Order: sequence, then C-alpha cells, then structure tokens
Amino acid sequence: MTLYRNLILINNTVIFFIIGLFTTINCIGQSNLVDPLKQPIPGLLHADLASVKMSQDTIEKVIQLIKTNPPNDFRGLVVIKDNKLVVEEYFNTYWRETIHDIRSAGKGVTSLLLGIAIDKGLIKDTEQSIYDFFPRPKFTQPDQGAHRDIKIKHLLTMSSGLNADDNDDHSPGNTGNWLMKDNWVDFALSLPMIFTPGEKYVYNDVCPMLIGAIIEKTSGKKLSDFAKENLFSPLGIREFYWYTAPNGSTGPMGNLYISTLDFAKLGQLVINKGQWQGKKIVSPTWIQEIFKKRFDISKDDPFANGYGYFWFSATKEVNGKKYDCVYASGNGGNLLFVVPSENLVVSLTSSAYGLGYGHHRSRNIFRYVLGSLMDK
Repeated sequence: MTLYRNLILINNTVIFFIIGLFTTINCIGQSNLVDPLKQPIPGLLHADLASVKMSQDTIEKVIQLIKTNPPNDFRGLVVIKDNKLVVEEYFNTYWRETIHDIRSAGKGVTSLLLGIAIDKGLIKDTEQSIYDFFPRPKFTQPDQGAHRDIKIKHLLTMSSGLNADDNDDHSPGNTGNWLMKDNWVDFALSLPMIFTPGEKYVYNDVCPMLIGAIIEKTSGKKLSDFAKENLFSPLGIREFYWYTAPNGSTGPMGNLYISTLDFAKLGQLVINKGQWQGKKIVSPTWIQEIFKKRFDISKDDPFANGYGYFWFSATKEVNGKKYDCVYASGNGGNLLFVVPSENLVVSLTSSAYGLGYGHHRSRNIFRYVLGSLMDK
C-alpha cells in the first residue's frame, strides 16, 4: 500500500512538473516556439514587437477588442515593421492559408501589374492612347471627339471621362450593366463621354477593366496567369483565386482572393520600392508613380485625401503625430496600408461586405497599430 501511494505521489509530481514546465515555456519563450500553422517565411523574418519599438500592450488590447466585439466578420491582421513580421493574427475560423476576397483592393494589384507590363516593354508608357490597343475592326473605335483623347493615365486615375460611375446606380457604365456581357471592351468604348479626360476623378470599375484588357491584349495571357507568373509566384503567393467572367476575362477591378499574409506581402513589395528578397519585381520608378497624388478627393471621400494610380493616399494623426500613408481599399474593410516613414505595412481583411462599419472598424484597428509605435 505504501508503494502504491508513493507511485501516485511520484506520478502527480511528474504531472505537475510537466504542467509547470509547459507554462514556463509558454510564458518565457513563447516567441521561440514554432506554430505548425505559422511556419517561418523565407525572406521575411519574424520579430517581437519590442524589438521594432512597438507597444505589445496596445497590440494585445486591439486583438482582444477584435475577439470580444461582434459581429464576428473580421478575418485577419498582419503587421510588417522594418521588414519583419511582428503581428499575424486570425479570427473567426480563418488562418494563414485561408484566401479571402479583398474586393476593390485588387485594383491596386492591377496597377502593379501594369507597371510590370511597362517594364517588360509590352506597353510604352501611360501617355499612350487606349486605342493603340483596341484597333478596328475587332473593337469599336470612334472617329473623333473626346474618346480619342483617353490615355492609360486617365484610366489609372479614374478620370477617363466615360459615363461610368459606380456610386450612381443610374450611370450607364455602372458595373451591373456590363459584368455579364460577352465583350467588356466594346461596351466601355461605346459609353458616351461626359467630361474631358483628366478633368476629374469619378470612381468606377470600367477604368481598371480596360487596364486589365490592355495587359491581356499585350501579353497574350489572362490577367490571372500574368499575375501568377510575374507577381504572385516571385512573392511566394501560391494560393489565390481571381474571378474570371464567363467571357474568359479576369476581373481586374477586384474579386481577388488571397490570404491576409499574402496581401501584406504586396504592401511589403511596395514599401521596398518594387523589390522582394533583393530581386526587382517592378521598377522603383513605377512605385513612385503609384505614390503620387493625382487628384484631391477629400471632399468626396470620408477617408482619403488623394488618389493616384488605383491607390489612395491619406494622412492619419494619432497621439499628436501625423503619418502619411498610401493604401489599397476594398469593400467590407479590406485595407492594405503602407506607411513609408515608419517602414510599416498593415494588412486587414474583413467580410463586412456592403456594411459601412467594415471600413470604420478596419481603420480604427489601423489607428491602434499606429498608436503602438513608440519613439525611437
């Protein structure tokens, strides 16, 4: 009986030791453990927040707020600071490998692909007329008038002058009027002109659709295939889906499904001026072009100050400090922020599609991230 009691005591001691050791490891060396669902990423070192001068308390607070505040449709938060992955959190059944529809943030990807096409000599520059790529008799081509003045740069800045406005359900160029048509390009080129190209910014899907058509025409490939070969594969983006319409064309205006982490990689490419792991993916000159503010849209957009080549720009003030950023934006709160002055990339994914709170929530989370930055 004494032997049996001693064995129980020994077993209990071993159990408590194991539990204590496990707790100690988790408390002291958690950052050194490898999460089987978050394996190291080649060329993107992992680091703790303190090492990049970010407040762990602030980040833990915002993560807790996301977890405890419904509705449960926020998906992922990834932060890269000083070229190091410092935050990677997923919510509500999502994880690292889950691909997600970033909606119109895909337009920012289309802009990167156009830069790559220019680098390859497929397109001369943004001053080219769009009709250089859509000749008769295959495509509708007006004989004269303002249509003839539309250049690639006007498409990139949503200032083509074509009667297309996705904030107006009655606009003839509204996406719902052409998405299921066989010939997207002919539909777009047949739209009436309502202002001189370059005169003003009007948000629509026709402009990025035509950019995608130009890339497909000059490369001889579907936009999704061109993206895989020249952008996604070099960045190690293996899993993605880009909506392809019944007519066989990729939807360059959005509906790109990628993971939150891969979304962040695109921001890291931008902040590193077109380089990934020391290799040029797109020219630094093109990244500079993306950054340029082409239109002041502060009166029309509650979040942005300016618009460039399918990327927005804004200045955020947190704790009395101002941060200039550029970002890609998609319905539902899908946002990719790049803050050059802080060497910071913040990727946020959410499925609050068509619900105004999605954007507000993601922007509030971004403000928390900015608030975590500590003076160096």
